[in-house]
Amino acid sequence: MQSSTHPPRRRRAVMLALATLAAATVTVTAGTASADAGPSDEPAAKGPAAVHGQRGKLLGVRPLSGTAALPSAARNLLVTYVSEDGKGKRIAVSGTVSLPKKRPPAGGWPVISWAHGTTGTADACAPSADTATGLVHDYLSLMDKTRDAWVARGFAVVQTDYEGLGTPGEHPYMNGRSAANTVLDMVRAARNVDHRVGKGWFAIGHSQGGHAALFSAAAENTRKDVKLLGAVAIAPGGVGLSQTAPYIQAGGPGAQAALAFLPTLLIGASAADPAVVPDALLTAEAKPLLTAGRTSCLAQIREVAATIPVNNVFAPGADLGPLTRYLQTQDPTGIAVRVPTLVAQGTDDALVPKQTTDHLISTMCAKAKKVSYKVYSGADHRAAVAASFDDALNFVNTVRSGGTPATTC
Repeated sequence: MQSSTHPPRRRRAVMLALATLAAATVTVTAGTASADAGPSDEPAAKGPAAVHGQRGKLLGVRPLSGTAALPSAARNLLVTYVSEDGKGKRIAVSGTVSLPKKRPPAGGWPVISWAHGTTGTADACAPSADTATGLVHDYLSLMDKTRDAWVARGFAVVQTDYEGLGTPGEHPYMNGRSAANTVLDMVRAARNVDHRVGKGWFAIGHSQGGHAALFSAAAENTRKDVKLLGAVAIAPGGVGLSQTAPYIQAGGPGAQAALAFLPTLLIGASAADPAVVPDALLTAEAKPLLTAGRTSCLAQIREVAATIPVNNVFAPGADLGPLTRYLQTQDPTGIAVRVPTLVAQGTDDALVPKQTTDHLISTMCAKAKKVSYKVYSGADHRAAVAASFDDALNFVNTVRSGGTPATTC
C-alpha cells in the first residue's frame, strides 16, 4: 500500500509484512515479558497522579517473587520510577530489576535494559503485572529464560513496562522517544536501587522492544550518569506500520486477521497524538475491538477480531491521514544509530519478515556504519531471541572490552 514514490524494494518488503499479518496476529503475543508482583500476585504499583523529580528517581520499591523473579538473580525487585513521555512530560513508569550473584567488576555490574515486545495497551498487558496464568505469559516465560541467561553471566538485568502499562495513562505504542526514555530511565532507577549497578548499559529488545532498542541507539548519548554502549534489536518492528490501517480498509490478503493488531495501533497512536481519535474511525460493529484493546491483551483481541467483517471496520469517510502520518514518524527506517548496533533476524519470521528487516538494514547502513546484521536459518519470531543469544553476548563483550564488532555496512 505504499505510494509509487517508494522504491520497489521497500514496497515489496512492506507489502509482505502486511500480507503476513495473519500469522503475525498469532505470534504477536510473543512480544512481552513476565513478572508476578509477589506472593499475592498483586499488580505493579501505580505512580502518583502528578510526577516530579529527576528522571530515574525511585517512586516505589518492593521485593519481587513469582514468575518474573529470575532464578539466577541474587535479588529481584519491582520498582516505580520517574521517566519522560514523548512530549517531555514527567511520568511514572513501572519495571523490574534483577541483580546478579556475581561480584561486580570495577565500575559496577554492566546493565542489560530489556525492552519487551508487543503485549497490548491495557494495564493487564504490563510485564510486571503478569502471573503464571497471565494473558501473555506463554511468551513471557520464554523471554525470562534469555533474561536469566544474562543475569547468570553477571549482568544486572532491568525491564521497563513502558509508559502507560501498569501506571496511569495510555500506552503510546511504537512511540520511539517515549520507549527510549523509559528504557534509559529504567537503568537510572536500577542505579538508585543499588550503587553497585554500573553506568555502562546496553539496550536489548525484541519485536516492539527491538524498535525501542533502535530508537535508544539513535537518541543523543551525552548523559553523564549513565552511558549507552550499544544496542541489540531482535526482529525489530515498526517498518511499514503506517500502511496497516489503509491495507485493512482496502481488504488486502490477511486483512481479516490483521484486525487483531488494529486496536493496539489506534489506541497507541491516540495516546501520543490527539489528532488520532479511534472511536471516530470505526463503525459501531467494529468498536468492540477498542473495548477489547482497552481491557485485554492481543490473544483476546484476536478472538473479537474474528467476529467482525473486514468490510465493515472503518466508518464511512473515516480519515486515516492523522494515523498514517503519525506512524510514519515512528518508522525506524528514518533513524540513524549513534552506537554499535546488532540486528538479529530469523528467516521464518511471519510477524517481521526477513525482507522487511533487510530493507531496514539498507536504510540504517546508508546513515551509519555501526550496524551488524545476523540472520538465523529456520528461526521464527520467538525463536530468534534464543538463537541470537550467543552472538548478542559476543557483541556486548566486544563492545565492553573496547573492541569494534564486525559490521555489515
